Amino acid sequence: MRVQTFKPSDCYAYRGLERAPCSQSRNLSHKTSTPFILTHLQAMPFIDLNKQPTLNVAPGCRLRTPHGENLMLSYVEMEESAEIPLHDHPHEQGGVVLSGTLRLTIGEETRAIGPGEMYLIPPNVPHRAIAEGGPVVVMDVFSPIREDYVEKSQAAEQII
Repeated sequence: MRVQTFKPSDCYAYRGLERAPCSQSRNLSHKTSTPFILTHLQAMPFIDLNKQPTLNVAPGCRLRTPHGENLMLSYVEMEESAEIPLHDHPHEQGGVVLSGTLRLTIGEETRAIGPGEMYLIPPNVPHRAIAEGGPVVVMDVFSPIREDYVEKSQAAEQII
């Protein structure tokens, strides 16, 4: 278990399904004798994308990847005709197209998907993506987190 110093505004108190900011945890103490578990939200509960390091993973493809302990978000920006080549990884991946048209191949199936359309990619299934007809913005989610992206993000933060 990781031990970190944090401000009260960065944590929440949990007891069963109840949650309250640490500063308000006393207000829940009368309900049960179960002790609170205090947890630090590693990536902060609210994320300013402009403060996240940018990773260039392929020509014309930029990611920003805030994450918690078990879940990673990946805000993907692709220039027109940019391609994330065929690859696979042990992480489960899901996503939603926010803008533009994405030609997405998952396994043997290829589809063009647009804003609001979602997808799920099982672990170890080959997939690739191409921005079609203009720029594309996608929000991907990974579980567990992609340690390779964490390492690259930390290196990018040191450069900034």
